[in-house]
Amino acid sequence: MHTIDLAHVGRGLHEELTAYIADQENLYADEGVRVALHDGCSWDEERLRHVVTIGLGRALLSRLTSGIPWVALNVNTHRPLFWFLARPGPTSPADLAGRRLAVHAPHTAPGCFARIVLRQAGLDPDRDVDCVFRQPGDYGMDLRRLRDGAIDAAYVGSTMAPEAIAAEYGWQVLAWVGDHFQIPTVGLAVDPTHIAPDDPAVLAVVRAHRRALTVIRDDPDTTVRHIRTFLGRHTADEARAHYKTFIAPYFTTDGAADLAVGAAAISAVAADLGVPESIAASDFYRTATVTP
Repeated sequence: MHTIDLAHVGRGLHEELTAYIADQENLYADEGVRVALHDGCSWDEERLRHVVTIGLGRALLSRLTSGIPWVALNVNTHRPLFWFLARPGPTSPADLAGRRLAVHAPHTAPGCFARIVLRQAGLDPDRDVDCVFRQPGDYGMDLRRLRDGAIDAAYVGSTMAPEAIAAEYGWQVLAWVGDHFQIPTVGLAVDPTHIAPDDPAVLAVVRAHRRALTVIRDDPDTTVRHIRTFLGRHTADEARAHYKTFIAPYFTTDGAADLAVGAAAISAVAADLGVPESIAASDFYRTATVTP
């Protein structure tokens, strides 16, 4: 049996669901690979280069800014699972002008996506919004600060179902990033300097993840059962509604990237980072060339 190290660099359904299903449904074992899953959220790039990584956004940013030759071999979705959640008052991202927003740092992938959406709304994220940068975990502290009024809005990820949280507290979901900015995101990436894309263990993980994507699309009951392990504060109905709205319609089944979407996303990310658009989408997203 092959062995491989796999790291996620974020938390929640966005990063972890496909790998979790591949593990819990014995898809890795079926494909003949033993996977050691690591929390790489705090790892630096040098350590991360020696494993297969799930975080394609972070891989793209480090390729653009540092030249690390990451390549993506599998893509889960083109719609990032991040939301702008706000106290009563704002009704759209444009209404965040002059307000306090808890958000990821600018040179992180989620933070970059947030900035792109804010710019689309006509805001300069460096001048028009009072950004409170924080290290995200489960976003529980954001909810506390929203409740006590310390912040007006928070940019949150998929450790919760924001639409259910908004209904519970009388808040507002201002925007889902996936409605405003698309990028082939979360999947599998390797640095060929250290791990060959056609390594048998890598290809086995690709096969397992593509089978997990099929489960997500074709087996709602199994998928929702696994989703509920991530959304422990939510009811079964809330978890199923979240799945039907944000996951089932948008997760791929073949793991392939839409290169037109990828090209537009690379341009937008490079522009926000202020770096040259140094790679083509086909150089980074090689999902169509992988034959497991």
